[in-house]
Amino acid sequence: MYLVTVLGNLLIILAITSDSHLHTPMYFFLSNLSFADISFTSTTVPKMLVNIQTQSKSITYGGCITQMYFFMVFGGMDTFLLTVMAYDRFVAICHPLHYTVIMNPQLCGLLVLVSWFISFSYSLIQSLLMLRLSFCTNWVIPHFYCELAQALTLACSDTLVNHILQYMVTALLGIVPFSGILFSYTRIASSILRIPSANGNYKYKAFSTCASHLSVVSLFYGTGFGVYLSSDVSSWRGMIASVMYTVVTPMLNPFIYSLRNRDIKRALQKVLGRICSVMGTLVLVF
Repeated sequence: MYLVTVLGNLLIILAITSDSHLHTPMYFFLSNLSFADISFTSTTVPKMLVNIQTQSKSITYGGCITQMYFFMVFGGMDTFLLTVMAYDRFVAICHPLHYTVIMNPQLCGLLVLVSWFISFSYSLIQSLLMLRLSFCTNWVIPHFYCELAQALTLACSDTLVNHILQYMVTALLGIVPFSGILFSYTRIASSILRIPSANGNYKYKAFSTCASHLSVVSLFYGTGFGVYLSSDVSSWRGMIASVMYTVVTPMLNPFIYSLRNRDIKRALQKVLGRICSVMGTLVLVF
């Protein structure tokens, strides 16, 4: 599953960068989402696979803090990028004549940079606050990765500041972006419903451009809420939700975006054709 996730998202990035027809805001955000997905799943799965192979469940304190930091960074990036992509669809459907003016390269770059800055900043602050805590001798996290909430329960010192920051950022990274996505799609649905019935093809095309993104949003937030609203994250139900959130969702994203998108399919065929030709040339040489 990990290899499928990495290869699938990597192919999406290669297809977008190699095809000039895909150099648009929507695909620019999609390539960043694919990179974030590769990084997100890479923070947990390789270590888990090593633990399974070596029959060891240990991780160093520094390794745990590092894993926690990057998990928060790329998890936050997924949240912000999905919100930015919803805004992009809102502008494309509700303000099509001004789309190229509003979603200019400068704004697109700024939105991604701000998303990275907020994700890095919060994760750094939370990680530094974790370093000030003292932990009991027996430090066992009932999870397959270093999860922030689980780690805080093991601290022997006061965690009030950590919990306050965690609740504040939950609102920032969860409620605010999700509200932005709901607002965007409410306006999109309102605009589509106002289209006359005679323009049925335009209605279908407008909806189809949002279908893939809506599927990814539903999968991401559905599994995310399943993890963080679970009463016991260490239970089997919580573990399954965590695997869906950290492994399955990033793996399915390339399939969701490519199956219904002819532009992505065409670009992927070109990339795969080039890869096959290069491999054929290497076989002939050796």
